[in-house]
Amino acid sequence: MNILCLGDVVGQAGCDCVRSKLPGLKAQYQVDLVVANGENSAEGNGVLPHSARHLFDSGVDVITTGNHALRRRESYDLFDQEIGLIRPANFHPSAPGSGVYLFDHPRFSLCVINLQGVVYLDNLESPFDCVDRLLQRVQAPNILVDFHAEATAEKLALAYYLDGRVSAVVGTHTHVQTADERILPNGTGYITDLGMCGGKNSILGVRKELAIERLRTHLPVRFENDRQDCVLNGVLLTIDQKTGKTTKIQRIVAG
Repeated sequence: MNILCLGDVVGQAGCDCVRSKLPGLKAQYQVDLVVANGENSAEGNGVLPHSARHLFDSGVDVITTGNHALRRRESYDLFDQEIGLIRPANFHPSAPGSGVYLFDHPRFSLCVINLQGVVYLDNLESPFDCVDRLLQRVQAPNILVDFHAEATAEKLALAYYLDGRVSAVVGTHTHVQTADERILPNGTGYITDLGMCGGKNSILGVRKELAIERLRTHLPVRFENDRQDCVLNGVLLTIDQKTGKTTKIQRIVAG
């Protein structure tokens, strides 16, 4: 089976980019399932009902998130109601929604687990302990982990920790696509960061002059997303649905 994983979708521009480019990619690569990180799909940050619906209507099957998942209270009910929209499983138990989604297809099933790192981010439950607990109850041969984390070392450590136990670990959060896609020794596909869907000449999706001003002056700056020359980043995973191992991983850049 072919799974297309898309990096952080940034604002309306990123949503529009996904809508324009995804149909062609699905046809070209015979994609069976699309997973996209939508934690910045609303303007500003977070996810809103209309941004989630835009992605689902554009052909995304599962939306993962991260540290901005619950920034917008308007989305809380949606996390409880829409099973294809998940947030990090190591959030506090009182958080709305779930961190796991089992996608059942007539030909295969895929369990998607969303986790958040704790290095340079919020003080959450250890993602290592959390995923151990989840894997004890997940009954699926094919498992994809979106690890939304800041530190490269933490992402790589979790991937090696899970090598052979899950089909793939894909990193999100830093919005810059890394060139280290690989298959680990025991068959787990890995990339440190999928990248983003947003303005190619932006700074992490934000208009570059605004991001530069904030970094140069350390004064408050109202960020606006860059809507020009958008690019779609991600990877295409080919997974043997009988063994649950990744047999091929390919970076995707469209735009």
